[in-house]
Amino acid sequence: MTLNRVLAGLALAATTSTAALTGALAADLTPVSFGTNWLAQAEHGGYYQAVADGTYAACGLDVTIQPGGPQVNNRALMMAGKIQFHMGGDLLQAFNAAKEGIPVVAVAATFQKHPQVIIAHPGKAKTFEDLKNLTLLIGDNGFASYYQWMIAAYGFTAEQRQPYTFNPAPFLADENMAMQGFLSSEPYVIEKEGGFTPDVFLIADAGYSTYATTIETMQKTIDEAPEAVKCFVDGSAIGWYNYLYNDNSAANEMIMADNPDMTQDKIDFAIEKMKSEGIVDSGDALELGIGAMTDEKIADFYGKMVDAGVIEAGLDYSSAYTLDFTNQKVGMDLK
Repeated sequence: MTLNRVLAGLALAATTSTAALTGALAADLTPVSFGTNWLAQAEHGGYYQAVADGTYAACGLDVTIQPGGPQVNNRALMMAGKIQFHMGGDLLQAFNAAKEGIPVVAVAATFQKHPQVIIAHPGKAKTFEDLKNLTLLIGDNGFASYYQWMIAAYGFTAEQRQPYTFNPAPFLADENMAMQGFLSSEPYVIEKEGGFTPDVFLIADAGYSTYATTIETMQKTIDEAPEAVKCFVDGSAIGWYNYLYNDNSAANEMIMADNPDMTQDKIDFAIEKMKSEGIVDSGDALELGIGAMTDEKIADFYGKMVDAGVIEAGLDYSSAYTLDFTNQKVGMDLK
């Protein structure tokens, strides 16, 4: 059975227009959709790059990027067979999928470091541990995940945490507050609105060792269309090398078209931070290529989450990821 027929049988072209499907089939490409986890931004750049420069098409896929957002649940669409690939969060999603018996599988990890940061006013904390002296604005999701690790590993307290409402105004008004953020977004906003450069602490550098921005698909897709999975993983790795180290202008145009609120200066800031902090290209990726994952790092993070009380001990999480499609050093020559 051809790859096109297998994917059609899985309803993998459900979100593709008739005209696009006809054109893709005429070009002998398989139409698939990739759902991101938020509005288009530089953190999605490698995927847009692989569309823009024809990398996915070169190995047989006609990829449509379906942006996420506050009212969009692309992961649910993937589980319903409406899209084929999804941009996951960190490994906690993989562990929870295994716990619930949901056949979602992480096939690559684009980010070697989680881009979550804690942001402080200049000079208020010299080290990550010094943040214990401040009031911390942390959202509910963060409190239930990485903040529990901060409590277990460093001695932070529940009492010093206040709920974060994704409004930086309280932080800007109080030098004794620190706040959560993403490396490539909130620090930029604070520089613009507050008029100062904050101190930024990457939780990955403090030991929060999860991969992030995983590429997810369903086990059924892996079983019935492994060529499509390999093409998407390889194409994404090549796309990220080209986006970070070569001409990314076409990808950025696509990002700004999909997200009218995105601007070139925000993109430039995000790219510089991803490169300087090794978000994409560091750790295992330096030896195995972008998208790398290892059993050892996944086990290390699982142990930390058990110690923090976030995940129960004894969970068989092996079904939630596979190393069959990554760690092939694809695209490393483009760096």
